[in-house]
Order: sequence, then structure tokens, then C-alpha cells
Amino acid sequence: MGQAQPREEPAGLSETDERGLRLIIRTDGAARGNPGPAAAGAVLIDAGGGSHALDPLAPPIATVSDYLGIATNNVAEYTAVVRALALARDLGAREVDLLLDSKLIVEQLHGRWRVKDPKLAPLWREARALLGGFGRWSAAHVPRAQNSAADALCNAAIDRAMAGGPPSLVVRPTAGPARRDTRE
Repeated sequence: MGQAQPREEPAGLSETDERGLRLIIRTDGAARGNPGPAAAGAVLIDAGGGSHALDPLAPPIATVSDYLGIATNNVAEYTAVVRALALARDLGAREVDLLLDSKLIVEQLHGRWRVKDPKLAPLWREARALLGGFGRWSAAHVPRAQNSAADALCNAAIDRAMAGGPPSLVVRPTAGPARRDTRE
């Protein structure tokens, strides 16, 4: 397998072919207070579904909604990326296009900005290791309004956990109705 090559912007959409599943990934992290109760949210969208896959409200094939406990916003943002990439790997994706509202993470993943915060360094290393497992990846900065679905998953995770519900809800595709995984 060749070296994963980052790109500045997502490539034009192509059908899923011999290269395998290609996903558009939108993530967000949230902390109510900084630090404060925090969560990670992500939507994974099949890029082979046509040009609508780039729509901020395109229907996802999988989602992540994880309560993280007390954390900073940047830790929550990075954790969302790591968890989404791990899920993409588990789903068999060969290519991923990250659309993130965190310019910090986009620039750090591309190596243009250094990772100075010691809390972020292990998350950055994990994200880079996961990215290395894909045949191709890209990360682009998008306006916050384009990540409203991931943001809603963050808020749902915090609200759910504060109400005593499961801290994690991961929805994965199945042959039948979507399977929901909850972790206590």
C-alpha cells in the first residue's frame, strides 16, 4: 500500500469503486465551559452517493455521539476526529475527506502548525497514525455552520449523559435497520 497523501481540498466525488469505500467525515467537539462537560460528535457520509454528499445535512451512514467528561474544547475536537477515523477504518473505508470547523486541527494534521499543547499531542499522534492507514485522505476547514449535524451530536451526548443516559451512542450501517452501539 502506498503512502497516504494529504490534499488541501476534497477531490471531486467519484463512485465507490475498486479503491473501496470513500467517506466524507464531519466532526465537532464541544465543551460547556473550557474546560467543562465535553463531547465529541461525527457524521460519516458515503461519498459515492453523488454530489449531495458534500451537503452539510447529507444523510450519514454512521454517527458518533460521545460524552467525554470534563475536557477542553480542543481535546473534544481532536477526540471527535480520532473516533470518527477509527469508525471509518472499522467500516472499511479506503479514503476519507475530513471537513472540520477547527482550523487548528486541519493545520496540525497537515503539519503546517506545531502541536504545542501537551494534552493534544497524543491525540494528534493517534489521528496521524489512523490517517496513515487510509489510501488517501484530505482535511479541509469549513465554516462552523457546515458542521451543524456533528455539533448536534455533541450537544445530545452532553444532555444524554447529564440525564443519566449512556455516554456513548454510535450508529453503524447494517444490512437491515441501523445498529446502535451504546457504551455505559
